[in-house]
Amino acid sequence: MAATCRFSIFRHDAAADEAPRFQQYEVPYTEGLTVLGGLIHIQQRLDGSLAFRYSCRAGVCGSCAMHINGRYRLACETQVADCKLDVAVRPLGHLPIVRDLVVDMGRFWKHYQHIKPYLIPGTPPPAAGEYVQTPDDRARLDVIIDCILCASCYGACTTTAADPEFLGPAALAKANRFLVDSRDAATEERLELVSGDHGVWRCHQIFSCQQVCPKSINPPGSIADLRRAAIRHRLRRRAHPE
Repeated sequence: MAATCRFSIFRHDAAADEAPRFQQYEVPYTEGLTVLGGLIHIQQRLDGSLAFRYSCRAGVCGSCAMHINGRYRLACETQVADCKLDVAVRPLGHLPIVRDLVVDMGRFWKHYQHIKPYLIPGTPPPAAGEYVQTPDDRARLDVIIDCILCASCYGACTTTAADPEFLGPAALAKANRFLVDSRDAATEERLELVSGDHGVWRCHQIFSCQQVCPKSINPPGSIADLRRAAIRHRLRRRAHPE
C-alpha cells in the first residue's frame, strides 16, 4: 500500500462563504515531497477550486509564505516529512483573506511603499555613471538585503494584529537597509518616515518576526538601529538648531 499524508487546509471564499472551514485531503507521499508540492497535487488532481500563490518554487520569490503546522514558512521549502505527514495549512495572518490561502497584500505593500524603498542619492550621477561603494560599505547591507518580502514576519508580528497601520517588520528592515547604504543621502527624510506613531516606536521587540524569517534576517535589530539613529538625529538637531 502506497504511503499517504494528510493535508488539513483552511478554506474560505470571502465573496461567497459565510464562515471559514478546514478541509482534509489525502495525498500520495514520496520522499522529498514539499508542502507546496502537496498543494499543487491537490489543486491539479483532487480539487481545482483550491486557491494559493506560488511562483519560483525555489525559496526566492516569497509567494508561497503561509502558516504551516503552527509556524509561518515557505511552502516550497517545507518538507512534508518534517510535518510528520500531517500538514495543517492556514493563510498569512493579519491580512484580509481573498480566498483560501490567498490574502490581500495591499496593506503590506502600502507600508513598503511608504518607506521609499529605493536609493535617494541626493547628487547627480558621477561621470563614471555609477555610485561607487567600497566592499566594507557593501558588507553593512549583508544582514538586511536578502529579504524577499514574503510577509512571514508581518503575519507573525503581534503589533500588526493590534495596529493595522503599523509599518511592520519587513518595511522597517528595508528602511534600515537604505539608511545604512553609503550611496543614500536621505537620512533625515527616512528617519521621519519611520518615526511616527505607527513606526519604530510601536514595535514591542517580541522577536516573533525574526524567528519565522526564511532568510534569517533580524528585523528587530534593524528596528533598534533605526531607533538609535532617530535619537542621535534628534539630539544633533537640538544641539545645532537651524
